[in-house]
Amino acid sequence: MNSTRPQEVAKLRALLTGRARPYTRPGSVSAIAKQPRSGPVAVGPLGLADDEQGDPRVHGGPDKAVHCYAWSQYQPWRQELAGNATAQALLAQPGAFGENFSLDGINESQVCLADQWQVGSARFEVSQGRQPCWKLNDRFGLPDMALRVQTSLRAGWYLRVLQVGHVQAGDTVWLLARPHPEWPIDRLLRVIAERDCAPETLREILTLPLPPSWHRLFTRRLESASVEDWSSRLVGKP
Repeated sequence: MNSTRPQEVAKLRALLTGRARPYTRPGSVSAIAKQPRSGPVAVGPLGLADDEQGDPRVHGGPDKAVHCYAWSQYQPWRQELAGNATAQALLAQPGAFGENFSLDGINESQVCLADQWQVGSARFEVSQGRQPCWKLNDRFGLPDMALRVQTSLRAGWYLRVLQVGHVQAGDTVWLLARPHPEWPIDRLLRVIAERDCAPETLREILTLPLPPSWHRLFTRRLESASVEDWSSRLVGKP
């Protein structure tokens, strides 16, 4: 789907933003605890108005302007974490994973890299999947939650902003273009999570319009035939 009539693919169930605040570990700051917004919210080049990130080195920026998560993925998490009261409370409403867009009707297998969307009066492009970090461990009270999210492939994905505008809960998500239908987000996440270093796979991925961080990741895998160290991201520094 390179150019065709817009196709309705999802609904914006909830729109959430958050301010950066001191987090669980000394010296850490996070805006993962986002709250729902009502009415139109402005979208700028770096995302939603009044939304912040705690660590701009690894969060936010043009390629991570908006974080999306599929509402349908909450049910598998409720089942997997049935005995965890903290998790059940978080999973009762959108925002458990720090997402900006909670979406109905779509998930990681139905979103492809470089998909272009119209939501409200703003336009977006799918830029990459999420690589979860240790802040999810602390948020859910589980030392391996970030690893669980990575392994499950239910990690969510990011958008960059192509055209500023306004969005609000209830908006339809219109698919405008799909230049890479062979590369849904869960396929890319699987290559990362399953430590795939097959040269032919990595070379194909490197032909895609990757953000700089993912271009470096897959280039290093191809050059070294080894997998990057995840410990700092998934567990955090001791």
